[in-house]
Amino acid sequence: MRFLADESCDFNVVRALRAEGHLVTAVSEIAGGAPDERVLEMAVQEAAILLTEDKDFGRYVYSEERATGGVIFVRFPARFRADLPRVMLDMVRRRGDALVGKFVVVQPGRIRIGRRPRG
Repeated sequence: MRFLADESCDFNVVRALRAEGHLVTAVSEIAGGAPDERVLEMAVQEAAILLTEDKDFGRYVYSEERATGGVIFVRFPARFRADLPRVMLDMVRRRGDALVGKFVVVQPGRIRIGRRPRG
């Protein structure tokens, strides 16, 4: 699968997904400091699912109805961070293509796959 990791994304997730053979572009490596709107555009251009911990992307997708190929919004408190790469890999393995075009919220012990955002 193809992912675009926002600068807010835990880089351990980027490493874990890359190790599994997924194509992961990290904004911090190619366009550090890019505004959120540009990050969304990049994800659409790359046909990638956006990985983020920035709640503003929920507003862009739902309130502003911005185009997206999918967003995975991570909400993991510090005490659960060590589990995050494993949880993300497990989710991608199990749900794969079901994540494309969806707004997904990942929390400790819970994964919610929302309706297909417009775009």
